[in-house]
Amino acid sequence: MGDPKKNRKKYSTPSHPWQATRLKEEGELLNRFGLKNKKEVWKMISTIKRFKAQAKSLIASQTEQGEKEKKQLISKLAKLNLISENATLDDVLELKLDSIFERRLQTFVFKLSLAKSIEQARQFIIHGHISIENKRINVPSYLVKKEEETKISFYPNSDLSKEDHPERLTKKLEKDLQKEKEHFMKETNTKEEKLVEVEAK
Repeated sequence: MGDPKKNRKKYSTPSHPWQATRLKEEGELLNRFGLKNKKEVWKMISTIKRFKAQAKSLIASQTEQGEKEKKQLISKLAKLNLISENATLDDVLELKLDSIFERRLQTFVFKLSLAKSIEQARQFIIHGHISIENKRINVPSYLVKKEEETKISFYPNSDLSKEDHPERLTKKLEKDLQKEKEHFMKETNTKEEKLVEVEAK
C-alpha cells in the first residue's frame, strides 16, 4: 500500500496579508455573497487567476494544440456563462471577480427566491435541500452552468419542497425579498467597478 495521496491546495493566499484595501474588499465579498470565511474568497480569486493565466499563455500560441486549447477554454467558460460562445481570449482577460461569485449555487438560490437571505441559501444547500435537475447538490460554491440555471429547485424529498413549509416564502416576504435583491444587485454592480483588479489578474 502506498502513501495516501496529498490533497493539493487549490488556492493561494495573499502575498500581503495585512493590506487595508484588500482586507476591506474581502470583507465586502464575505457579506454580499454570504461566504463562510476568506478562504472561499481566495479560492474564487485563484480560479479567475488560473483562467487568465491560461488565456495569456494561449494568446501567443500558433500551434494546432494551442488552437484546440483556446477553443476548449472558451467553451468551458461559455458553459459557465462567464463569457459568450463567440468570445475571445481578450474577453477572458477582462473577467471580473464578481462574475464568478455570481455563478455560485448559493447566489442563485437567493436570487431565485428559494431562500430569504444569502445566509439561509447557504444553510439550505449544506443541509441537502437544494437540487439541480433533481440531483442533490450540497456545495454552496458549486459553479452553476448556463444550462442548469432553470433547473435549480428544492430537492424532491426535502420538507422544503412542500409549499406550506414555514421556511418557504410568503407573498409578502417575497415582495420584501425582491426589494432586498434589487439592493443586492445594485450594490454588486457598484462594487464591481471599484474592486482592485490586481487580485484577479
